Amino acid sequence: MKRGTSVTWALVLNAARCRILRGLSARGDDVPSELVLRAESRNLRDIMSDKPGRSFASKGAGRRSAMAYSSDPVAEDRREFIHEVIALLESHRRAGDFDKLAVFAEHEMLGYLRQIMPPSLADLVVREVPKNLLHLSTQELAQVVSQEMRDGTGLP
Repeated sequence: MKRGTSVTWALVLNAARCRILRGLSARGDDVPSELVLRAESRNLRDIMSDKPGRSFASKGAGRRSAMAYSSDPVAEDRREFIHEVIALLESHRRAGDFDKLAVFAEHEMLGYLRQIMPPSLADLVVREVPKNLLHLSTQELAQVVSQEMRDGTGLP
């Protein structure tokens, strides 16, 4: 990154996929390069097939009872995916590849992201929009993100 030049990246995220637009322009007519991450493809049936097991009661004649899951496995998968996304962003932040970050995510994922994001990245966030934009083509995504950034004064 050149001195005096500001570089904005946009994180577009849902529970299964992430697209990072690098080098946004205010006009949105340039197609920025993209980084794409996908969450490990697991569904609830796969997660629940790994049952936590059974335990023996300390009292009674060898009574056994089922053990419950300690947390929501789907939520854990989402948090794990967000950790991967944050690790990627953090490595690029340390390399000086961007100095502003716009976040477009499903409402629930935006909440998880806020909880987990370290201050070093959170301080760079110039816009948060609770929308799932992953269905858009690359060109459409660049245009919508640029428009949102202009509306929110994130881009000149």
